[in-house]
Amino acid sequence: MAITRRARTVLALSITTALLAAGCSGGESDAPPESELFKNPVTLTWWHNASQDGPGKEYWAKVAKDFNALHPTVTIEIEGIETNQLQRTRLPAALLSNDPPDIFQAWGGGEIREQVEADYLKDITEQAKGEVANIGSSAEIWAVNGKQYGLPYRMGIEGIWYNKDMFERAGIAAPPTTFDELNEAVTKLKAINVVPIAVGAGDKWPAAHWWYNFALRACSVDTLKKASTDLDFEDPCFVKAGEDLKSFIDTKPFQNNFIATPGQNDPTSANGMLANGKAAMELMGDWNKGTLDTVAEDTEALNKFIGWFPVPAISGSAGDPKAALGGGDGFACAKNAPAECVEFLKYIVSPEVQKGYAETGTGLPVAKGAESGVQDPALRSILEATTGATYVQLWLDTAFGSTVGNAMNDAIVAIFAGNGTPQQVVDAMKSAARK
Repeated sequence: MAITRRARTVLALSITTALLAAGCSGGESDAPPESELFKNPVTLTWWHNASQDGPGKEYWAKVAKDFNALHPTVTIEIEGIETNQLQRTRLPAALLSNDPPDIFQAWGGGEIREQVEADYLKDITEQAKGEVANIGSSAEIWAVNGKQYGLPYRMGIEGIWYNKDMFERAGIAAPPTTFDELNEAVTKLKAINVVPIAVGAGDKWPAAHWWYNFALRACSVDTLKKASTDLDFEDPCFVKAGEDLKSFIDTKPFQNNFIATPGQNDPTSANGMLANGKAAMELMGDWNKGTLDTVAEDTEALNKFIGWFPVPAISGSAGDPKAALGGGDGFACAKNAPAECVEFLKYIVSPEVQKGYAETGTGLPVAKGAESGVQDPALRSILEATTGATYVQLWLDTAFGSTVGNAMNDAIVAIFAGNGTPQQVVDAMKSAARK
């Protein structure tokens, strides 16, 4: 979708112990009279990214069923679509058509700004004031120019999921806190014939996230904020991120043929390698526990060995060592969706539904009152680490928008493939920003 470039949004959150500092977003919108809601039969189409059988997909089906029980006039037709296909192919095409889904996955940041500029989304500011206040500052990522166009249901930072049993066998006493220690861990894991780190470069974005984290360590917070708002990539730290990534790849920490390995949702994916004891680590977000569960041959064993630690710091780097890369998932309504779509969106982020979502173990909730549902030890570690982060940078492809994000990811994967350079990543970003 060709959309004029404008300023992009960035996540810079002051996060409380539960990620949920109170706050709300202003704006005006045309809210329908309550008396008109739920009077006539309505069918809502809902696209989400829980495409694999498992707790996430099952829970969304329950949510739709429960909403229908509360409001019998509303029928919800669900389609689960793999994230990469949904975000990069199906959804852009649907939004260009005259028949988009009523409610669909929305990642916020630059992407939602592009969708608003293209007039694809429904303004939900007035209807969702209470929900925005309960969610707090995280909701700002789904707002544009003071108006709300979507709501998050999950939020957390990225880190490294790991096999505690493999670490013990390799003599790794504690999770690495610096990249020097991570490199030492990689060496020890190779010594016991274990694949140190699985990466799904075949889907591009899992590999690109390594570059994002090197950029987070190489660039100052102010530089990252400027890049996200102005699409300014002149700072040499962006080239250094590619140089650091190339140096790391040269240590051969990843599995063979990683360039063709899918990221998730399959036993042969990077996700499946970690879940089934074929690799010791994987860089991934807080949602990963749910996807690991869907591909694990033995979920009981998985629950015993799986752990999580923050992305290590790099000694002497310009970036904040306690900054983290993060983001979330949310939903938005198409501009011409019926008013019941907004009511369903509000229902998804209600504390009771959010608590149930947290209990599935597929991610961290955003609504106040849902924190007690986070029971998985690894997810609790992520919650604590998110609380302790001094700055949380929204996923760079989302913060920069899809035009820059796609070009950036392609150029990063070229480094993984051995035919790209650090400078070419920055050149691709600058070229895309001019479009």
